[in-house]
Amino acid sequence: MNTLAIIAIIVALVVIAAIAWVIYRKKRTDHLRQEFGPEYDRAVREYGDQSRAEAALTDREKRVAALGLHDLSTNQREHFTNAWQSVQSQFVDSPTHAVEDADHLIREVMAARGYPVADFDQRSADLSVEYPSIVENYRRAHAIALRNQQGEASTEDLRHAMVCDRALFDELLKTSPNEPTKQKEAHDERAA
Repeated sequence: MNTLAIIAIIVALVVIAAIAWVIYRKKRTDHLRQEFGPEYDRAVREYGDQSRAEAALTDREKRVAALGLHDLSTNQREHFTNAWQSVQSQFVDSPTHAVEDADHLIREVMAARGYPVADFDQRSADLSVEYPSIVENYRRAHAIALRNQQGEASTEDLRHAMVCDRALFDELLKTSPNEPTKQKEAHDERAA
């Protein structure tokens, strides 16, 4: 084989590798945009670079996949639903305490589902994997709660925090799409 043929083969391999890399990056970007929705754009702004943001989002996916998250039992869902109703009814008389209690209750639900709950930034990053459209509400509610601790949140702000927390709370209590089918199948088997 002459030198020109070897150079042509090397150039062809480099071009093929470059095309494969571009296709891989596009697929990864498309996947992350689809999975994370508005959280993708937030991560790009936060990290200031698309590659770093995508690496961070991929790391989040891997971290959350390793957590072993699970649905709540029926009894747990009932317990937490009753607790939320209590917190919500408390809002009229003590909005400050209701917002604090709502935040605490969300952490309890997260812990019951298998999320680590020690650090707010880690909680919101973990939530962004499964709840990318709602995690921003959680961040808003948390920011309001922090302003509330400084005496800087209005009653309307606190109401907004409760609404934001409620959206996340409702999502955390939902079962996975397959669970109702499994319950129905088990019921049908017992009935047969």
